[in-house]
Amino acid sequence: MIDVKIFNVTVLMTNCCLLTDRKTGKMAVTDPGAPNEELNSEIEKNGGKLEYVILTHGHYDHISYAKQLAEKFDAKIVTGEKNNEFLSNPALNLTEKHRLSLKPFSADILLKDGDKFMLGNTEIKYITTPGHTSGCGSYIFDDTIISGDTLFCESYGRTDLPTGDDAEMAKSIKKLKNLEGDYRVIPGHGPTTTLDHERKYNPLMRIL
Repeated sequence: MIDVKIFNVTVLMTNCCLLTDRKTGKMAVTDPGAPNEELNSEIEKNGGKLEYVILTHGHYDHISYAKQLAEKFDAKIVTGEKNNEFLSNPALNLTEKHRLSLKPFSADILLKDGDKFMLGNTEIKYITTPGHTSGCGSYIFDDTIISGDTLFCESYGRTDLPTGDDAEMAKSIKKLKNLEGDYRVIPGHGPTTTLDHERKYNPLMRIL
C-alpha cells in the first residue's frame, strides 16, 4: 500500500504527489513542476529514501524540478518512452513559448504501455493515455490513478498544444473508463475525484 500526500506547486497549481510505500518507507514523487521546501522536508524527515521521480507528461509545469530533485536524493527519473523527447525539447515542453529556461535532461527509466515497476512492496502500473500530448501516461497503484493532464474532475485535458489530439484523448478517456472497478483519481490540476464519479458526470466519458 502507498500513502499519498499532495503538494500544489507552480503558479498553475500542479498536483505534485509524494508517494510512500507503507512497509518499506521508500518514496517517489510525481510531476515536480517547481521546487517546494515542504516536499523536500517531508522526504528528508522520512529518511530521504526517494527512489523515483515519476512524470506523467513533459510540460514545464510538471517537469521543471525533476532533474534537480532526482540529483538531490539520488533518485531515478521515470516516464513513458514517448515522453522522453519532451524533456529536452523547449518547443514541446512549452518553455520556449513561455520564455522559460530549462536545462534539457533525459529519463533513466522509459516505460511502455502496461509496464510495471515496484515502489517498495507496491506495484505501480503505467498505461499510455495520449491526447493532451503524445507522451502522456497515467500511473495505477492500489485504488489510485494518477492521471496527469488526461482526466480531470468532470473534465479532461486540452488538446490544442503541440502533439495534442482530440481523437487520441477520446481513446484515452475511454481506456480509463473501461478499467474494472472504482479508483480515486488524482489529476494534474484541480480536485481529486473518482472513476465512478467521472463515469457519471464527465461529459466526454459519458458519451464514449
